[in-house]
Amino acid sequence: MQVLYYSADGDSAAWIPGLQAALPQAQVSLWEPGAAQADYAVVWKPSQQLLDEQSGLKAIFNTGAGVDALVQLKLPAGVPVVRLDDAGMSVQMAEYVCHAVIRHYREFAGYEADMASGKWSFRKPRPRADFPVGILGLGVLGERVARALAHFEFPVNGWSRSAKALDGVQCFAGANSLDAFLAASRVLVCLLPLTPDTRDIMNQAHLSRLRPGGYVINVARGAHLVDEDLLGLLDSGHLSGATLDVFRTEPLPAGHPFWGHPKITLTPHTSARTLRSESIAQIAGKIAALERGEPVAGLVDLQRGY
Repeated sequence: MQVLYYSADGDSAAWIPGLQAALPQAQVSLWEPGAAQADYAVVWKPSQQLLDEQSGLKAIFNTGAGVDALVQLKLPAGVPVVRLDDAGMSVQMAEYVCHAVIRHYREFAGYEADMASGKWSFRKPRPRADFPVGILGLGVLGERVARALAHFEFPVNGWSRSAKALDGVQCFAGANSLDAFLAASRVLVCLLPLTPDTRDIMNQAHLSRLRPGGYVINVARGAHLVDEDLLGLLDSGHLSGATLDVFRTEPLPAGHPFWGHPKITLTPHTSARTLRSESIAQIAGKIAALERGEPVAGLVDLQRGY
């Protein structure tokens, strides 16, 4: 069995030995132009040339939860694409989002500024009932985040394309319910896959429907958010702030208005990183299952793009 590895991040020195150890029956090698035909490809942001040359693949494994960079390419016909189910990312995402929500709700940024200037201050506690959190996207990551926020007794709303039911979460489904979901939320967390339908979904029209003083947390993809619309709503006061981990161009360009904005907290796409050992174990297990003719989880619906 032949397995090819390729990552645009250039981290093959760590991944290839790990995959080889997990798949001792296979020959694992780095993809280079003209490489021999393989049975499986394990990739992150591959080139079109790789996909064009590897016409005999049994499956393509994406080393991340988001497959938008892969599905926009021309894929070999009939070859399944498999994404990571979790691989340690959901708990990281829950940590990050809960931290961002609580930091905003408890006004820690204000306390930090006051203490830095030598001011001993007091802020009146605010009712949690006034801070309903809306989760855009109830996949594996979204469900974990929703459960974590409910543990802190925030009212939690969830929106997904198809109907779901989660304990402690008011669920909305379908395009016709999006406005009601937004109007019921004061904090908005984006955890959607990036597809043509979700690109620019956090625009002026949608963000304006959040409750006054709304707060935006984007941990999905930068292209979900229309930067200028967020800035306008922050300047008008309708939105009180934002925590952003993903951006349309990464690294965030020097001079971008997000840098230094007093109402925006930035992090460098670090909310949930792929954990290599967990990911390798999951991919190896799925390759073994496919070799036995068994179904695997995480198959991407190429029509939907996730």
